[in-house]
Amino acid sequence: MQREMGKIQAELEEKIYEGNTGGSEEGVTVKVSGKNEVVEVVIADALMDPENKDMLQDMILIAVNDALTKCAAEREEKLGSLTQGMSIPGLR
Repeated sequence: MQREMGKIQAELEEKIYEGNTGGSEEGVTVKVSGKNEVVEVVIADALMDPENKDMLQDMILIAVNDALTKCAAEREEKLGSLTQGMSIPGLR
């Protein structure tokens, strides 16, 4: 079981999860790794107006949280059946 968990964890750490808000042409896209590290932030040209600063900050926050939620959900889905409710530090 430990080997299988290690294999699944390694696979999940290699994945990239994408979160976005407002669509790719007019919003913010954030990519995070399975290690919960932000690896890319893409901001649509239309949002670069200084008057959009507060909205842009909110959109980045939403997109980051969206990507991290997707990462956590897949981790839970793939490792949850192996751990069967056990609380193992670093896996959740």
